[in-house]
Amino acid sequence: MITTTETLPLQTNGHKFPGVNEAEVMWFDGTPFVQTTLNCVVCDMYPKRQVVDKAVHALGPCPYPDGITTKITLNVTSGRIIVAADLRPVYNWDSHAVASYNSALGQAQASEAMAAIGCAYGFVLHGAGLYRTGRDSYIIANPERNEYGEPVLPEGDRLAGISGALWAYSIADFEHWKARGGDPATFDRPHTVVDVPPGTYQFVNHQGERDFVADSADTVIFTHVERIG
Repeated sequence: MITTTETLPLQTNGHKFPGVNEAEVMWFDGTPFVQTTLNCVVCDMYPKRQVVDKAVHALGPCPYPDGITTKITLNVTSGRIIVAADLRPVYNWDSHAVASYNSALGQAQASEAMAAIGCAYGFVLHGAGLYRTGRDSYIIANPERNEYGEPVLPEGDRLAGISGALWAYSIADFEHWKARGGDPATFDRPHTVVDVPPGTYQFVNHQGERDFVADSADTVIFTHVERIG
């Protein structure tokens, strides 16, 4: 048996394998076996690989060529929201019922599962803040810092901070949270209760989009929030 190993360029077919643009191929008597075993961080699929014309090709395209933009809604009937990184155990999702949370698809499914039980939820990196941008509009963002290390977004527009403990934001109607068992007297995680106009709010999570850069030095907007009704 003749065995050789070589590194070939990887043609991803729309899948995304961060930091990987090559694949190790082992040959057994002229038959190739691809060593790379990474899942796509967008769709969480592990596409089969095939060696063609001195390159490794992922078979079957990624079903999300532009990534995933997740839109969820939250009813705020009380006019007060609780903002935190983590509102467990009051709100949680079944990790076995979604794709890997390390993928854009898994994060989108987790957001949708949380929204279904009354909690707006999404990924943030290293913490973030909730900022007002208009009468009925907000962003969840990590602001750029100026030469003095100060955030460029006005501090007066910052309604709440979100710690990086879970790398996520969790926002719920304050009274809904209490009705499900949340107790302000014993809840010891960093959080803020914010007054907002009552209504239905749409959250548009951008972190699953193809070209989204979570750790940019510029202002990173993870989520746009708007009162839509």
